[in-house]
Amino acid sequence: MGELRCVDGSCLTVTPVVCRDSVGEPYEITLELRRDGLPYGTVGERCGWFLARLARGVAEARADRAAKWPDPDDRFPGPPDRPGGGEGGERDEELFAFRYRTRRGAAGGGELRCRLRTVPVWVPGGEDAGRGAPGGWRLTRRAFLEAWGSGGVGLRAVLTSAELGVFVRELVEEAEERLRSQAPGDAART
Repeated sequence: MGELRCVDGSCLTVTPVVCRDSVGEPYEITLELRRDGLPYGTVGERCGWFLARLARGVAEARADRAAKWPDPDDRFPGPPDRPGGGEGGERDEELFAFRYRTRRGAAGGGELRCRLRTVPVWVPGGEDAGRGAPGGWRLTRRAFLEAWGSGGVGLRAVLTSAELGVFVRELVEEAEERLRSQAPGDAART
């Protein structure tokens, strides 16, 4: 289960739930969203592969010392055609977007998406920077994880790459454990 504190102070909980095929075999996950413990939405059927790929990508981007972004917290995976910590990532990029879809394909019931944004932060001059040194702008990159419930109310959490990496890795680990515990022939299967 992943849990995030949102900018409005509420708590967004994301829990992987096992999907089953027509004969009851577990094969993938979907994500259950809760806001402050109350049901908020269900999104991302068959999203496990995307989350696992993102977890690997964040870890690789943070480890890339040759990346454009010197601070590891600013390093995120780039699009497949631009590996290496999002080189050239001045524009906003979407890392994922999961929505609820009915069997007929209509959207509704929730959404969870994550976009990268470049955010300027003012760094004041002064004694820490050397006497009389002027301040300046420093560009940072952050992941804006946004969720919408079926009622249309949105939540936002702003994450460093380290925070996003931990959040996604925990979701993937829990999903793998749930799928393993319900595999055919497992005594714990319900």
